[in-house]
Amino acid sequence: MAASIEDSIRGLAQSRALPWGDTGPILDVRDVAELAGKHGLPGHEIEALALGLDVTPARYLRNRRSISREDQIRLLRARVAMVGLGGLGGSLLEQFLRLGVGQVRAADGDRFEASNLNRQALSTLDGLGRDKAHAARLRADEVNPSITLETRSEFLTTETLPGFLDGCALAVDALGGLSMRGHLQRAAAAAGIPLVTGALAGWTGYVAVVMPGQIGPADLMGTDNGGEERLGCPAPAVNLVASLMALEVVNVLTGAPTLAGRMLVTDLRSHTFETVSL
Repeated sequence: MAASIEDSIRGLAQSRALPWGDTGPILDVRDVAELAGKHGLPGHEIEALALGLDVTPARYLRNRRSISREDQIRLLRARVAMVGLGGLGGSLLEQFLRLGVGQVRAADGDRFEASNLNRQALSTLDGLGRDKAHAARLRADEVNPSITLETRSEFLTTETLPGFLDGCALAVDALGGLSMRGHLQRAAAAAGIPLVTGALAGWTGYVAVVMPGQIGPADLMGTDNGGEERLGCPAPAVNLVASLMALEVVNVLTGAPTLAGRMLVTDLRSHTFETVSL
């Protein structure tokens, strides 16, 4: 690490008492932007370097009781590839930005329409007709510009999936419908990376982690895309499944126990959660 960066971080860090009695050097959000511009590094790397010096970026203060310093660094230095920026993808992106997943590559070729407003976190009245990838970039700038967000406004194919996953530690399946899920699962296996996948229809949903070569939900669910249309996509179910997926992303990236080889199935109407072996 260049001494000038280390000195700059320590120089800007502020010591102050936190609300719950803890103390320690803190790096303000504006400090991160200043250091990133000065040293030509992405904000997430500045934040990782700060944590390595036991300086906590202010935005992650309320993470650190649940996410260790070492695990926060792992998240900040991770690169994930997510396919889909609709219901699940929009909610997942919001959580990645706030968790501090340092590099996110996301693809979706769709545009917003009025029927998305009931559950898609990136959709707004002003954004109807807007490219979903463009909306994702705007949201990232608003919430956490330290994150490196690479977007592609396209529907990925079997030919483009391998390049999209290249260099990533983890694939995230936030697709709508089922037709492309098998292709994504196989592309992740070929890339040698885990896949976090989830889907819902109505008030039911599932989440799974598929390690390379394992059987996944895509092997069992077929390719019928009509479930969401028949049963709907209410926001509570979308957000719950997305939250469970985000948790599994954190678990995979930090080496915590995961759902690998299993599928968590939930029915919100009956208040049930079941884990089944794949």
